[in-house]
This record gives sequence, structure tokens and C-alpha cells, in this order.
Amino acid sequence: MTADYAALIADGRVYVIPESDGVSGVLVIAQRNEEFWIDNVAVVPPSQGKGLGRLLLEFAEKRAAAAGFTEVNLYTNELMTENLALYEHLGYEEVDRRADEGFRRVFLRKSLANVG
Repeated sequence: MTADYAALIADGRVYVIPESDGVSGVLVIAQRNEEFWIDNVAVVPPSQGKGLGRLLLEFAEKRAAAAGFTEVNLYTNELMTENLALYEHLGYEEVDRRADEGFRRVFLRKSLANVG
């Protein structure tokens, strides 16, 4: 929530799904410590349930695979049980659960062996 989006956009790390009156979804990616991370994936409430979050995740996975990464990482708040269910359904596996930057977070990873 405290991210400097102007800097992220300048770095080419932000992707959006535009709509007529703004943006319906946003994706922020990063490469850290030789790993590919999804830092943020969000869909505005009126557009939720239409598959846009899944589309953004698939886009990130394809970018990671094209860049030569074999897996992608992300985290979510431990209280976001719907997110956890979606990520697990999409093939993400929980690898850690801990306090991080003042939040209880669940860290997940997905192999990109079958992503093209």
C-alpha cells in the first residue's frame, strides 16, 4: 500500500487492464535475488469474478517463463483465504507462513514447467 507507483511504472514493472473509465486490474512484478515475484495483483470490485485476476497471473507466468525463470513467487495476507484458495487452485504451493513487514503473510511458489 506504500509502494511508489510512479517509480514502479518508470521501471516497467506495472501492467494494467484498462477500461473505459479507468483501470479494472493491475499487476506489479519484480525480479529479486534471482527470483521472479508477483508483488501485487488486484482487480477492482466491480470487475472481480470475471477471470481478470487469473489473466494477470497467467500474463506474469508467461513473462517469467520467457525471461528464463523456472518458477514464480508471490505472497498474500494470511487472512485472504479466497486468494489462497485461488492460488492453490492455479498450481501455487505454500512454502512459508510468517510475519513480514508487520503482516502475517503466506508465501507461495509455482513451477513454470508447463507454462509456454
